[in-house]
Amino acid sequence: MAQRQLAFPQVECADCPIRHRAVCARCETDELEQLEAIKYYRNYEAGQTIVWAGDKMDFVASVVHGVAALTQTMEDGRRQMVGLLLPSDFLGRPNRDRAAYDVTATTDLQLCCFRRTPFQDLLANTPHVSQRLLEMTLDELDAAREWMLLLGRKTAREKIASFLSIIARRDATLQQRPTAGEVAFDLPLTREAMADYLGLTLETVSRQMSSLKKDGVIRLEGKRHIVIPDFDLLMDETGDDADGGVLA
Repeated sequence: MAQRQLAFPQVECADCPIRHRAVCARCETDELEQLEAIKYYRNYEAGQTIVWAGDKMDFVASVVHGVAALTQTMEDGRRQMVGLLLPSDFLGRPNRDRAAYDVTATTDLQLCCFRRTPFQDLLANTPHVSQRLLEMTLDELDAAREWMLLLGRKTAREKIASFLSIIARRDATLQQRPTAGEVAFDLPLTREAMADYLGLTLETVSRQMSSLKKDGVIRLEGKRHIVIPDFDLLMDETGDDADGGVLA
């Protein structure tokens, strides 16, 4: 069967929708020109595998449009989603030639790709790119620690609220708008995928989403569109205190 053509635009670096958050965020004009010279785009349909764990990976990339899931498979066949790649997130490691996880497009996806070797050379000669990549790596570490807390200590309702707040904040940042008052976004995962990612059952996810809707914390418009009437009210449901810690 012929592959469906994905209608993603291909733009110059200066006009890229993730420019202010991606690995090129600190680049000067001449540095952007160097990136422009070595980049190329790859498009994937929802459900398509980008790379399998252990496979040789000859490129690194930034997510431009869509969402990808990182999944790890255990020896007995059990699978666990261990991360999500959202727009502006970075895929791959410049000094690692093998993929650590299965990477699958959960929605239609566009990647801005760079061959690994030319990108490594560029890192050595372009301080703004290497600095930004370090910042993104540290942000990823912070997010992993936050996720350990979410999976290990939070209730089902707090997990759902926390997940929605994470997606809402990222979407607002990409759209360069504040997370204040009413916030709306499209949920990037099905409820089945949310259950897998949060370590919950599908029934629990559906029940908690309905409960948040009943209590006026969220509104559901269609299958994926979420409206948060009051973002502070959602944050009150996450179990985090005002200083970013956890309620005792």
